[in-house]
Amino acid sequence: MAKHRTLTGKNTQRGRNDARQTGTAGAKAAPRLIPYSTVVRLAQYLRILERLEAVGTTRISSNELAKEAKVNSFLVRKDLSYFGEFGVRGVGYEVKNLIREVRRILGLNRERRVVLVGIGHLGRALLSYKGFAEEGFRICGLFDSDPAKIGTSVGELPVRSIFTLEEFVEEEGAIDIGIIAVPAFSAQFVANTLVSVGVKGLLNFAPIPLSVPSSIITVSVDLTTNLEVISYFLSQR
Repeated sequence: MAKHRTLTGKNTQRGRNDARQTGTAGAKAAPRLIPYSTVVRLAQYLRILERLEAVGTTRISSNELAKEAKVNSFLVRKDLSYFGEFGVRGVGYEVKNLIREVRRILGLNRERRVVLVGIGHLGRALLSYKGFAEEGFRICGLFDSDPAKIGTSVGELPVRSIFTLEEFVEEEGAIDIGIIAVPAFSAQFVANTLVSVGVKGLLNFAPIPLSVPSSIITVSVDLTTNLEVISYFLSQR
């Protein structure tokens, strides 16, 4: 199996599967590796900041942000320092500006085109989640291999055959991310198909590791494994 960037929960291959940062706010810097855990926390900070902005909060300190995120303030400052200086000592961060900077860092200042493969119960549940569109992830194509589903529609999107994915990309344009919501026995074939048409990011809900080229970013979410982990710790009480 080829090495690839597989991110499962907080664990990754290559130690912590660091991300490469090529610059900082307002100045160019030599490329350096950003810990995967830092990227995860940035996404958490963004959720917190957006929630606070919605209730009228205009400024926040690292201590206050740390309290909301259930981490220490040193970690907040360290996470943000990888990308530049965004606050003023003794004053804190302007919430609106920090949201803008974190969104830029996470690549959310542009639309991400997404396709979903697997229109079963899980796939339909994912489609009903409004947060994807709110954060700039536009699901623009639905695919399945079941003849009974192909040709039907979910909302305004038709369900197409997975074997027409290449044709879809040629007609509709490049895809950034593919969501895999198929059974384990189909997941590798789906991954191969997505990679073959130029998809660079995979969100895998199938309970099986994928073998993809090292350039492909793959995040795996195994719901059953997570439940089993919880069950283990419950059994130790």
